[in-house]
Amino acid sequence: MIDFEFHQANDLDHAFALLADYGDDARLMSGGTALVLQMKQRFSQPGHVIGLRRIAGLGSIEETSEGSVRIGALCTQRQVENHPLVSERIPLVAGAYRHVATPRIRNMATVGGGLAHGDPNQDPPPSLIALGASVVLSSASGGERVVPAEELFVDYFETDVRPGEIVTGLVVPPAPDGAGTAYLKFLPRTADDYATVSVAAVVTPDEAGNCGDIRVVLGSVGLTPIRATAAEDSLRGQPLTDETIGAAAAMVQDAVDPLEDHRGSTEYKREMAEVFTRRAVRQAMTNAGMM
Repeated sequence: MIDFEFHQANDLDHAFALLADYGDDARLMSGGTALVLQMKQRFSQPGHVIGLRRIAGLGSIEETSEGSVRIGALCTQRQVENHPLVSERIPLVAGAYRHVATPRIRNMATVGGGLAHGDPNQDPPPSLIALGASVVLSSASGGERVVPAEELFVDYFETDVRPGEIVTGLVVPPAPDGAGTAYLKFLPRTADDYATVSVAAVVTPDEAGNCGDIRVVLGSVGLTPIRATAAEDSLRGQPLTDETIGAAAAMVQDAVDPLEDHRGSTEYKREMAEVFTRRAVRQAMTNAGMM
């Protein structure tokens, strides 16, 4: 571990001031589960670490006037998976956070820290993107900036969080009425490992029982989470049969760009992306009462 100076921010204004003082030599820490590991491995070597855990007002979960769920950035992932409002309004999100690592990690890791980390192998982002969630970013000069979760992840471990900004919240709308949702994770070894591939699906039937709308998002098969727009477009307005679902899932192989690692080769991950897209869509259909 490298030497660094730790600063505890008392409120957001204090955190903004510390960021301004130390600039590129500073890193923010909320839960610390990702940053500490990066520092131990020398991937990150900041001279100053700014702690956020004492900042009040960022640890609540509440329903907005529009019916969405606003989650404070300092909420732990364990808090999210067990919160009754999350389980009731956005169960897909509760389930996705339940897949992250172990309860010990989820009791420390925060929602905002995970989003800012930008790891494309994380469990929550595909479900958040599939539901059309937005991330709230705050800064001293610009107030609040709201970014769709789909646009937050821009490259490998890179996000749209700008210098001087802090992730302060997450706003997640519920799935449309009548929709079915699913999150599937293909595990190479143990239940707390990163996925070889993960897929979130939200399927909304129309009045005729066909596919009115659909969103499919994959994780662990590219430099960022990947939305399978071509597959979605091929299914909208169509009957959801084995043939149409299979053809749409086959399109996913061209959409993903997986890295080869100990979890599988590029070719293997492409094949698993197709398989688990097909399974996720069918599971979402079952949950919508379409099967």
